[in-house]
Amino acid sequence: MKRKLFCLAFTAILFATPVAAQRLPNVVIIFIDDMGYADIGPFGAKGYKTPNLDRMAKEGIRFTSFYAAQGVCSASRAALLTGTYSNRIGIHGALDHRAKHGISDNEVTIAQMLKTKGYATAIYGKWHLGHHPQFLPTRHGFDEYLGLPYSNDMWPNHPEAKPGTYPPLPLFENDKVVQVMPDQSQLTRAYTERAVSFIERNKDKPFFLYVPHTMVHVPLFVGEKFKGSAKTGLYGDVVQEVDWSVGEILKTIKKQGLDKDTLVIFTSDNGPWLSYGEHAGSSGPLREGKGTAWEGGVRVPFIARWPGKIPAGRTTREPAMTIDLLPTIGRLANAELPKHKIDGLDIWPLLQGEAKAKNPHDAYFFYYNTNELQAVRSGKWKLIFPHTYRTLGNQPKAKDGIPAKYTNVKSGLELYDLESDMGEKTNVADKHPDVVKRLEALAEQAREDMGDSLTKRVGKGVREPGRLVE
Repeated sequence: MKRKLFCLAFTAILFATPVAAQRLPNVVIIFIDDMGYADIGPFGAKGYKTPNLDRMAKEGIRFTSFYAAQGVCSASRAALLTGTYSNRIGIHGALDHRAKHGISDNEVTIAQMLKTKGYATAIYGKWHLGHHPQFLPTRHGFDEYLGLPYSNDMWPNHPEAKPGTYPPLPLFENDKVVQVMPDQSQLTRAYTERAVSFIERNKDKPFFLYVPHTMVHVPLFVGEKFKGSAKTGLYGDVVQEVDWSVGEILKTIKKQGLDKDTLVIFTSDNGPWLSYGEHAGSSGPLREGKGTAWEGGVRVPFIARWPGKIPAGRTTREPAMTIDLLPTIGRLANAELPKHKIDGLDIWPLLQGEAKAKNPHDAYFFYYNTNELQAVRSGKWKLIFPHTYRTLGNQPKAKDGIPAKYTNVKSGLELYDLESDMGEKTNVADKHPDVVKRLEALAEQAREDMGDSLTKRVGKGVREPGRLVE
């Protein structure tokens, strides 16, 4: 009887004693501007070194079919931060210094979602979702902001301005312009130093750190330490400085004892701006580059690292997209997802390297320009719809930061097997009419929901962006 009473008492004490709450994971997203698929060592870069990214890939997982939602800056960033196709929320193209719209207050960013779980949040880098006060990061979930509000080439008459004559750009700290930037060579270092400080200051609580680097977008600038360090010239110098930045962030995480508590993601907003030739990156085996829905425009390098959670040295060929990061991070942080419709799905099984894990989507849809549905990918298949796109053809590479001119050409209805033809060289639409029919049906669902200006469709599920209140 005494033994029974002792067991009951011990059980009562056990269940009455609070269990220490498990720490919510830190999340770091490093988002590079205009970096091509083949621009870092783990994806085949040559002529310069990326030792920190090489190590990150060895210690984590590499996705070889990862996509930005669109092949252009603002649209891509809107999709990443909201988990939603950018055309659904009214963000198209690249907002410049004349734009009078931006991200809506009704959208929910990753930062806002994580704030509900007590996260510290910061962005150091390029925002590009509206430069007026109501659109700035501090209005959309970020505690701290240092960076440029749009691309580093955005001034009147670009690209006619000659290299070396670039006008100053506004550098924001939180919601105020603290100085103008006549020299951008210090930006990568400044962002990195702020990122390191943020980690050190918030080591005892969960944090979300977003580092959308200004580089490697033209015009290219590099710090003195890395100038002339690459065999391939200025572009290689700039990539090597970005790699250094990744190394500083990883080193700080380790130094603060946060390795096993921190998910770090590295990827790009779109493919390389090929018209800049020697000042642009490489899409490697992929077709075309930035500003297109071909693989070179939207397939980007992707590495994720989280010791103890993500197995080391893994590679997956399963497709995934930036829209999937918000719901995946929401799951990891046990955070409530936005109440309105988002398009991303949880890809944690893929990130975790689960055996036989598959992409959860029926398809991904690739829009460009003002809501043109240009392509759809489902499984290994990608269907291209007739549309006009830009190409350089066989022009020689541009030099000295002066861009070559694109030629506009038109595609047909084309089907590609991306498992055997990642370069989209062989149209197999005639051989697989059943696949074409299935992907066209999926596209019809997207047109009904989000519209398609190529077929003059207005979507029923689109939302308005934020409009400037003057």
